[in-house]
Amino acid sequence: MIPRTEGPAARGTRPAPGGFDRRLIAPMVLGSVLNPVNSSMIAVALVPIGTAFGAPPAETVWLVSALYLATAVGQPVIGRLVDMYGPRRLYLVGTSLVGVAGVMGALAPSLGMLIAARVLLGFGTSAAYPAAMRLTRSEAERTGRDSPAGVLTALAVAGQTVAVIGPVLGGLLIGVGGWRAVFTVNVPLSAACLALGTLRLPRAEDASWADGRNKGAGSGERSNGPRTDGRSVDLPGMTLFAVVLVSLMLFLMGPRPDRWYLPVLSAVAAAAFAVRELRVPDPFVDLRVLGGNVPLLATYLRQFLGYTTAYSFMYGYTQWLEEGRGLSASTAGLALLPMMVAALTVSTLTGRREAVRTKLVVGALVQMTGCAALLLVGAGSPVWLLLAVGTVLGVPQGLIGLAAQNALYRQADPARIASAAGLLRTFMYLGALGASAATAAFFPHRADTPGLHALALFMLAGSALLLATTLPDRSLGELTPRKA
Repeated sequence: MIPRTEGPAARGTRPAPGGFDRRLIAPMVLGSVLNPVNSSMIAVALVPIGTAFGAPPAETVWLVSALYLATAVGQPVIGRLVDMYGPRRLYLVGTSLVGVAGVMGALAPSLGMLIAARVLLGFGTSAAYPAAMRLTRSEAERTGRDSPAGVLTALAVAGQTVAVIGPVLGGLLIGVGGWRAVFTVNVPLSAACLALGTLRLPRAEDASWADGRNKGAGSGERSNGPRTDGRSVDLPGMTLFAVVLVSLMLFLMGPRPDRWYLPVLSAVAAAAFAVRELRVPDPFVDLRVLGGNVPLLATYLRQFLGYTTAYSFMYGYTQWLEEGRGLSASTAGLALLPMMVAALTVSTLTGRREAVRTKLVVGALVQMTGCAALLLVGAGSPVWLLLAVGTVLGVPQGLIGLAAQNALYRQADPARIASAAGLLRTFMYLGALGASAATAAFFPHRADTPGLHALALFMLAGSALLLATTLPDRSLGELTPRKA
């Protein structure tokens, strides 16, 4: 039992052990949705932004890629810092950057400046989700209870809801204030996160927080509490990791023979990264532990496959509704409402039961069905068919992400839960980057129906791979809550 230090109303203190500290839920949830809301709102803004700056889809797609490239690098890096120094300070710094990026995007005079704002948004939104997972784990340790399904479901449902409602919100904002409004909305969101984070997140130096984080340190285990030794920050490892991702994704966004050096650079940096991480005592990514955790690696792969299909649909279908079907940005956003309702309903109904394997199998099968249905869609398709396709593809969005998050919580080393969660988000964003690359490839000039059908076949193949990696994995059926 961990005693109170000053009382539950004092800033930075923790209540006596019992249930999950519900004061944490609001900043955790609000912060964790900053990235999905920004990634989804931009879907309906790509066409108006392209019109404003005279840029084709192959250029505006960088508004998508820039955010995900920055986040793919930033999530595990900041997650590692959260594991080392505690969530509060990283949360506050990250959400501050979101507000700055919002102002920068609202005033941007060029497409290049908008892309820079999206990069800053990517880094700024990278802190909240690892912080939330670290807080969830620390609460389980503090209370002696390991029943986080409700909290994990809240995080997943919130992220999925705003990811799907984002196009609707983006369309409404564009209708009221033009495309710049999708950037401006980050200012009040950032202010709300800063206020909640300052008032409710525990300080790392709080005695009860530190004690809960360092449980087991006296028995010879590595402490996962906040550290102040700057030498433990593996800056070379983080830099090499960034080089691997950036060079690889730059090539995938524009694969041409004259860019042969990019995959070579990525391979060389990956080799150097592996050598360093295997030699240093406190690596950025503990490859020895990660390499021996095959179930967790499989979870990362399934996260990548699931979200490659999900984001291919979100970006590709939305652009096709506007250019191939001739809908306005706001109407295209409203056309995705059934997908939002389906995802939210499925997540809410199934969230309390982990059932990881069942969710992944059902999600993959329904995703394959939705991709096949896309092949029936054309410029003259009735509205009911357009809505039905979105509804079908909303179901796996309510299953796959939640299943992967629950699997990671059980499979990851508790001492590195934030960095492991950051890597999970990295694979999600790698899927989004793969989706944006596919969208640019299948829609080189405009989002037409033949391009949509080619994209649907690409999505169908990814969904089949997701099913193939899930069916033989018996470890998924053995995941059970840890005893505290």
